[in-house]
Parts: sequence; structure tokens; C-alpha cells
Amino acid sequence: MSITRRQLGAAVAPLAVAAQSQPARPNIVLILSDDHTAEFMGCYGNPTIHTPNLDRFASEGMRFTRFFTSAPQCVPSRTAYLTGRSPVSARMGRFTAPLPADVVTLPELLRSEGGYFTGICRRQFHLDGAPGPNSRAVFEKHKLQTFDSRVDYLDRASPRAMTAQRVNEFFDKRPANKPYFLWVNFDDPHFPWDNIPGGVDANKLRVPGFLPDLPGVREDLRRYYDEVQRMDGEFQLVLDIIAKRAGTDNTIILFAGDNGFPFPHGKGTLYDPGLNVPFIMKWQGRIQPGSVCDDLISGEDYTVTMLDAAGIKPAKEMSGVSFLNRLTGRPYQPRKHVFAQRVTHGSRPFAEGTTTHTFDLSRMARGVRYKLIYNCTPHQQYSPVDSYNELSWREMSDENAWGRLDPKFSRMYFSPARPVFELYDMEQDPMETTNLAGRPELAAVERELKLALQEKMILDWDYLPLPLTP
Repeated sequence: MSITRRQLGAAVAPLAVAAQSQPARPNIVLILSDDHTAEFMGCYGNPTIHTPNLDRFASEGMRFTRFFTSAPQCVPSRTAYLTGRSPVSARMGRFTAPLPADVVTLPELLRSEGGYFTGICRRQFHLDGAPGPNSRAVFEKHKLQTFDSRVDYLDRASPRAMTAQRVNEFFDKRPANKPYFLWVNFDDPHFPWDNIPGGVDANKLRVPGFLPDLPGVREDLRRYYDEVQRMDGEFQLVLDIIAKRAGTDNTIILFAGDNGFPFPHGKGTLYDPGLNVPFIMKWQGRIQPGSVCDDLISGEDYTVTMLDAAGIKPAKEMSGVSFLNRLTGRPYQPRKHVFAQRVTHGSRPFAEGTTTHTFDLSRMARGVRYKLIYNCTPHQQYSPVDSYNELSWREMSDENAWGRLDPKFSRMYFSPARPVFELYDMEQDPMETTNLAGRPELAAVERELKLALQEKMILDWDYLPLPLTP
């Protein structure tokens, strides 16, 4: 049987139309700052910090006001970003742990199901473990470090001066016919802070209401502000390379923080300054420029949303909720609650005198208005993560010891024990200074949040005691 050219054309035409109707998978770029609370950017309302590149980026995309990371520390928060699961669900409750080999990640699914070329570069990405002399043999024996095989291009930890080189290397290796996923990690504004000349005037910056206005606090904030401003320039450098090497058509670019700033009430705590980080997304032609999203979004939601955008089904273990429809202006049902988990920090063994800097266990459930914190180690002495030896904390401690610290701050930071439950009205008390737990008039609100947290902990196979009797 012979087939004429016309018959062949008629048979092939529907296939060609179908192929043309399939949208190309978007390129995906994730750019993370390190220890960066949302309020420390101009576009988030801070008048005393200079972030022109990030502010312009926000004007070109969508800025999220109620995005919360899934943990107030880098390893567990990045776990959620990359796996679509909570850190406890992904078995990343210990700070130096490697991501288990059976926990699938966003770049793996993009590569296997979508044909993506994938890469990670710049600062340590934190998910392949931190073996020291007492654990390196275990890591090697059991082949626990897996990221060399999870992505196509892996730069484990290059210094800031090599940002351009590493991003260009990624594009040098990328096949031209493949969509790509690139995760770029910045050092700034992670502690320790540099003394950058010609930066912010400590006397003119804004001190958050949850910190006392003391000279040492202002000095540490000055150094922090300066690193945010330096990072703003590095961000633009990366954008320029992307535009030059690959263009920005059909490219989803996210700028976000991994967790909040390392000051009291911030990093290592489940208060908003520890979890509410910048989250700004640009997708030219799909996201309305200058738009703002006030919906609750979790760190677990990023991976499933990017998979949704790429037309790839998420792994069944992923608990994130796609917000793709919110990005593109289609009908969307937002979350009622977001959750977060405080797990261990650093690599020191537990010892007499261990404080919350390295060990604390707590959980959080938050709605739009009310927020519940569940402290399972309430007698653990408080000290801020990373900055516990810096001017700000030393001066606060001295002022408290001499009885000169505002009683509000003494109660917040120097009480011998924290309550097991904390409940805050985020509309009336955005600084989270008045604990409403146990108030009869809010009993229904408190129970609703406990039930939501109970469900989350059960589904995550959480190892902590449940907040309610089973």
C-alpha cells in the first residue's frame, strides 16, 4: 500500500498542531539570600535601607507579604524549598544531616520527567550533610552524600568573588535545547558581618519594635543593613548574566530568603521575623508586574508550584500546595494555615549550659490573623542564634542584669522559662509581645490552631508530643 504525500501530510498535521499547542517548559531560577527577614528591603516598606535592584525586580513581578519558611534555620528551611515537604517529614531534623537518598528533590524530578539541565552554585547549599572527623567515615561507608548525582552541575561552596564565574560555568555546560533549573545561593547577609566602608549610618536606621533601641543593637543592625545592600548588587549581577546568556523569556525567577535575621526574635525562633522572608517572583508575560499577594504561602509550596508550572506531577510524599493559579490570575483557593518547625542548630553535642542557640524544639501553626507556638523545651535558656556573642546581645544582657532594660524586653528574652503555648493576634500585636494563650475568649481560636498543628504533626510523623491528647 502506497501513501501519497498529501495523505502523509494530512496524517502528520494533527501531530504537529498538538506539538505546537504544548507550551514550552519554563526555565526556573531560585536565588536565595541567607538570614534575611522581609522587612529589610525597600519594597517591603523599610525607608532606611537601599535595595534598588531588588525593589525594581519587585515592580516587575509579584511580591508576597505572607510567605513563611518552614523553619527558622538554613538546613531545614532549604529542605522544604527543595523537597516540597517539611524538614521533619524529610528526616532533616538534625542540622548536620544529609538529605536521605530516598527523598526526591525538585531538580531530580525536573531532570527525569521534564528533561531539564539542573545546577546549584555559590554558597554552601546545606543539604548534603556536614561530616567532621567523627562522622566522615560513616558518611563514606554508607555513601550518604548524594547531591553529585542529584544535579548536573554542582558547585559546593565558592566565595562571593566567584559568583559570575560559577553562573557562567553553568550556562557553558547547559545544552542549548534544554530548559534549565538553577539555584544560586548568596552568603549575605549571614553572620559574621563585615565592616563595609561607606554604608548605613547607625543613627539613622530603623530599629524594629521587638528590639530595644541601644547603641550595640544599632551597630549590629548597621553591619547587617550593609550586607543586605551589598547582596542587592550581587543579585543584579546574576540577573544580568542570565539575561545575557539565556534571556528571560519563559523564565520563572524567584528571589527569596532562607530564614530570618540572626537577632533576638528572629533566626532560630518561630516569631515572624524568623520566618517571614522576602519572596518575589517574576515570570514575564505570565505574572502581572507590580502585583502583591497577601495569601498564606509556605516554604513547602515552592517545589510543587514549580513542578505544576513545568507540567510535572509531584511526588506523593510532597505536602506543599501549588499556588500557580495565584501567579497567573486564575481561580485559587489559598491555604488556611502555614506551619513551621524549630529543630536543632549547629553541630555541638548537647552539654550543660546548652542554650537555644544550638538546641530548641518547637512548632508553629499560623492563620491570617492568629498564630500558635508550641514550645516543647520551654526551660531551655534563650540566646539568639549566631549573634549571641555580638554587641547587641551583650548589651541587652548587661542592661537586663543592671535592671535598666525595658521590662517588656526583659520578659521577652530573659524569663527563666517560656510558656508551653504562645498565642498572638497578628493584627493587633504584629511584634508578638503579648501572649494570649489561655484566654477564655480565645479558647476556640486556640483549639482550632492546636487541631491544625496536631494534624500536621501526625501527617509528618513528627517525633514531638502532640499538642492535644490523641
